[in-house]
Amino acid sequence: MIRPISPNDEAQWRVLWAGYCTFYKEDVAEEVTSGLLNRLFAPEGVVRGIVATDDEGYLLGFAHYVLHPHTWSERTLCYLEDLYVSPDARGKGVGKALIDHLIALGRENHWKRVYWHTEIDNETARRLYDRFGPADPYVRYTVSL
Repeated sequence: MIRPISPNDEAQWRVLWAGYCTFYKEDVAEEVTSGLLNRLFAPEGVVRGIVATDDEGYLLGFAHYVLHPHTWSERTLCYLEDLYVSPDARGKGVGKALIDHLIALGRENHWKRVYWHTEIDNETARRLYDRFGPADPYVRYTVSL
């Protein structure tokens, strides 16, 4: 089942979040994690989250996304910022279900597109992402501040 994240998910979400941060070798400070949770739980915020659960309500994965305007269209864009599936649930369609759900939300809400990026050598994720279509030709530039 895919549904919006709720405050009741915090303990299980934190376990998944820790795994996600470990995968990307990021040491995210507690105040940043708490701030993210506050944004995810804000009903009308631009940072939102969905979770995948099993039949008993146990969290299997999450997707965090950011809704934002676009200069070339009046329609909202959805940036899928974080996608994570617990190691035990991988290969069972959870990641695909989370992305499919976002695409369905986008169609319901008339978003212009859902987009994301990943590291070039993240072959496992890219096998999933390639099922939705090829990567586009854009190259990302980053200026750290």
